[in-house]
Amino acid sequence: MFFRRKKKLQVDLGELQGEREPLSGFLRLSLKVDVTSSGNKLLVDPEELSPQELKRVVSKFVYRRSLNNRYWVALEGRVVKINKFKDVKKHEKRKKEVTPPSIVKHGW
Repeated sequence: MFFRRKKKLQVDLGELQGEREPLSGFLRLSLKVDVTSSGNKLLVDPEELSPQELKRVVSKFVYRRSLNNRYWVALEGRVVKINKFKDVKKHEKRKKEVTPPSIVKHGW
């Protein structure tokens, strides 16, 4: 007899290379599944796991790491992709115009 194996779900990290280990640990803890790393992708063993559920958990990770202002998560078939927003610039701290101190003498 031949057993049909389910294809693994993939998480494509895109430009988010530095978050590979924290994301794989988060997926292991949250979903209790096996996660393997392959280059720019994480492969998730889908035991009773839907691609939509995986996308939801990856979105939660991006939100909790405060990366949601630079990255967004999309589902394409069985691949969850982490994409970077276009034209993301660092916001420099803008200096407020300093109001000069009041020179009015108070008569208290």
